[in-house]
Amino acid sequence: MDSAAKDQMQPVLPPGPEWPEQERAEQLARGAALKWASGIFYRPEQLTRLSQYRSREEQRTCSLEARIKSVVQSYLEGVQIGVWQLAQALEAMQGTREALSQAHGLLQGMSQASQTLQPLREKVAQHKQLQALSQLLPRLQAVPAAMAHTQNLIDGQQLLEAYVSLRELEQLQEETWASLGGLELPVFQGLGLLAEALGQAVEATAGAAGQLARENPALLVAAVRVAEVEAGRTTPLGQVPRDWQQRCLRALQEGLERVHFGSPLLPEPGALAAWLEALRVALPAELATAEALVAPCCPPHYNVVQLWAHTLHSGLRHSLQQLLAGPELGAADTFALLHWALQVYLGKEMMGSLELGPEADVSRLEPLLTLENIEQLEATFVAKVQVNVSQWLQKALDGEVAEWGREQEPNTDSSGFYHSPMPAIVLQILDENIRVTSLVSESLQRRVHGMALSELGAFLSSFSDALIQFSRDHLRGEALAPHYVPYLLAALNHQSALSSSVSVLQLDEVASGALAPVEAALDELQRRIYRLVLEALLVELQPLFAALPSRRWLTSPELLDGVCERTGRFCRDFWRVRNSAVQLLAEAERAVVLQYLRGLMQGRLVCRGASERTQAAERLRHDAAQLQQLFLGLGLEESAHCAPVLLALRELLNLHDPTLLGLEVAGLRQQFPDVSEDHVSALLDLRGDVSREQRLAALSSLQASPPPSSPTGSRALFSLVPAPTPALSSCLPSGSCA
Repeated sequence: MDSAAKDQMQPVLPPGPEWPEQERAEQLARGAALKWASGIFYRPEQLTRLSQYRSREEQRTCSLEARIKSVVQSYLEGVQIGVWQLAQALEAMQGTREALSQAHGLLQGMSQASQTLQPLREKVAQHKQLQALSQLLPRLQAVPAAMAHTQNLIDGQQLLEAYVSLRELEQLQEETWASLGGLELPVFQGLGLLAEALGQAVEATAGAAGQLARENPALLVAAVRVAEVEAGRTTPLGQVPRDWQQRCLRALQEGLERVHFGSPLLPEPGALAAWLEALRVALPAELATAEALVAPCCPPHYNVVQLWAHTLHSGLRHSLQQLLAGPELGAADTFALLHWALQVYLGKEMMGSLELGPEADVSRLEPLLTLENIEQLEATFVAKVQVNVSQWLQKALDGEVAEWGREQEPNTDSSGFYHSPMPAIVLQILDENIRVTSLVSESLQRRVHGMALSELGAFLSSFSDALIQFSRDHLRGEALAPHYVPYLLAALNHQSALSSSVSVLQLDEVASGALAPVEAALDELQRRIYRLVLEALLVELQPLFAALPSRRWLTSPELLDGVCERTGRFCRDFWRVRNSAVQLLAEAERAVVLQYLRGLMQGRLVCRGASERTQAAERLRHDAAQLQQLFLGLGLEESAHCAPVLLALRELLNLHDPTLLGLEVAGLRQQFPDVSEDHVSALLDLRGDVSREQRLAALSSLQASPPPSSPTGSRALFSLVPAPTPALSSCLPSGSCA
């Protein structure tokens, strides 16, 4: 390329404003230079070297300018070459465009020439079709008769012959179609319907495989062979393959489901167990038939036994899902379904049978009931059983409560103890419901076990409430019971029977603490019955203790004789209590002693001299001995008596020197840690000879004594006895009434 051409191709840049970046760069460079110069020439002695610095910078500036000019010149030369190449490419594209235009014109001319030959081509094609049709005409004339013959074979269940005839017709159709260039003849219009009729016949035969395997296995074999041959045939292009093999397999499944689960009617309420039992007999028989009769009629890859097992399982699963989607099942039907699905169905009598070969492959069966189904059925069963159990327990309780107002005493057993079948009935109801669920699953048994314990707790609560209402009605006179106390004692026997037998409800796989709430409820019921019995005892003794202490009490033993007589008569039936007689006697003796102490603390008597204090001390000794003798005679061990507290009080009254009261009070505190200042003050008031200073000294000794440790097995006495609040003059500054 010459220099003139390069000059012509050199672009001329239009004038424009300077770049802002360039101006800013120059400003920064000038500032940097000024800063450098001010630093270099800061000292006067460096000004002598100014000419050297100037020449050096001029040389550097010239060098930079030369390099910049070289770079710019190289860039401009590259741009000139690129512009020249683009011009050459434009000239080449214009030449190519002209060549393509000429080729397009030639092609249009050839297309117009070929159109003049189209009529000739059509004539040639028609001639070939007429020639082929003339050759196939004799065979085509026989097509209607062959189609009618094939239909007769299908109607006569001659499936193999019908299939051979059908294939001959189809081959003739394919040959005709190819010879005529894709022309469809009306004579073959019914061939598709004929093929569908044969497919339906094969499908219907497969659907009755179970019956045909016993009655006409040849027909079943023919249908299966037709389906297999059709599956192995290569389908011509443009035709939809006939899935007779899949239709045959599907018909086998649908026919099996139709036989056993085809009825849309589900079992009526209460009839589910019979329906499941019928399936238990029918399904293994069906599997045996499949293995012995149907499998030999089918190819091995049909896996007839596995197909039968999975089809029956699927149909049964679908039927059960429909059943669960309907109205809620009753308790009996729910239990029957759970037991059958979880135990019987997979057991040795059915799908787990040893006679069922490995080809059944039952291990791959999905669960008959889903986890959600099992959860729903178990919850339904537990809810319905809970309602029934609650009703049964309420009936048992109502029958027991109805007997409390009878004119005769409670029934007794052969040993003479009060007895009622109610505890045995209650435990039997609960135990049977728990044990029977072990036939289904551990989860259901645990659910029913929890429900049974809950219902037993509710029953004990209702039993306790009924006893309280019975006591209120009797004590208020609204419904007097002729044998009120014996029936309370009988109730105590019921509690004892339940407490001793409740362990039968304990399951091995359930934590032992599951019975703790029930045991606590039984203990509370026992304490409540004790309170009711003791309340009845105190009601009888209340009039007698109202006169204690008194002048008559000091001089005559008749008051305590009456107490002992009534107490003995009241407690004579305690021996009819089986396991709690001794404990009940101890509670009765303690209640009598507490009532005695309440009388002493009321301040109704103040001794007027030493003789009366001696009489009071002697009366306490005599009364303690009489009470001990009474309860020893009733069978209470001496170590369980509370009456010795009267002997301790006797020592306090019998003390002749009041200045020694502090020692006696400290000793009383050591024996009975729950004695308070108010109790001691009330006893000092009973003496009648204690001055203010002596009282303060005795109470001070009570406070000064170290707090005693409660003896092992000791029970509260004084803390249960209310004492009158003493006068302010008798209180210590640091006492309880300060």
